[in-house]
Amino acid sequence: MPVDLTEKSLAAVDSVGDLVAGTGAEVILLHVIETVEHVRFDELKGFYERLESSARKHLQAMAEGLEPRKINVDQAIIYGHRTQEIVKCASAKNADLIVMASHRIDLERPGHDWSSISYAVAILSPVPVLLIK
Repeated sequence: MPVDLTEKSLAAVDSVGDLVAGTGAEVILLHVIETVEHVRFDELKGFYERLESSARKHLQAMAEGLEPRKINVDQAIIYGHRTQEIVKCASAKNADLIVMASHRIDLERPGHDWSSISYAVAILSPVPVLLIK
């Protein structure tokens, strides 16, 4: 379950808790820290470390929210391009399903919102994707 640490992701985590409670399923809370292209990682190391520290706190809080439902939760933070890393992680972990928060498409502006990360993951994923709005 890729999360961006927003309120929208919190609601999606809660929905996942409802979905998998009592099934024995494992939930992997994944946060991808987008790296800056054309800038060496070392140059922004302190910045990335602060982002990772904050992300760990948020992921831990999300995981604790699932504990009362007795759901097995793993947490992962990786660096790179968000869409690519989400798809790679799902493949590497042999995921059965990717669940992620998404936004509603504005019907007045067709095609405008289709470049979202959730849309790209849904198109590129080797496994089914459930988008929670």
